[in-house]
Amino acid sequence: MKALLNTGSTIYEGQFAKGGEKYSEGYMKECALCWISPLDFEELGCPEKVKVTSMDGKHTVAVYTRCTDRVMCGNIFMPRAIWSNVVIDPHTFSTGSPIYKGSPVDIEPTDEEVLTAEDIVLKVYAGGK
Repeated sequence: MKALLNTGSTIYEGQFAKGGEKYSEGYMKECALCWISPLDFEELGCPEKVKVTSMDGKHTVAVYTRCTDRVMCGNIFMPRAIWSNVVIDPHTFSTGSPIYKGSPVDIEPTDEEVLTAEDIVLKVYAGGK
């Protein structure tokens, strides 16, 4: 399913991040999430987890789902964190900041493991070391 990815801070994401708890279980529960509208969630088969893939197909991340009417159909929301950063387009168009709103992505149900923040750092950014 094609969707537009919007990211942003949540109260609890900020609390964990500013409190130095980015490797905590609470941070993962708050941030390794994809918020999906009820209609889109049902169309996907009500999955526990989805794989979010950048439109160029180069970047993908598995996250848990949260069905909520706070998100419009055709859109998804992910808290601003390492999980969403995997699929955000890194181009900044000379602004120094990537586009965190309206990034086209593909989402599909998955059985893949949701990686911890530490595992993402090691596997995605450190080349699997």
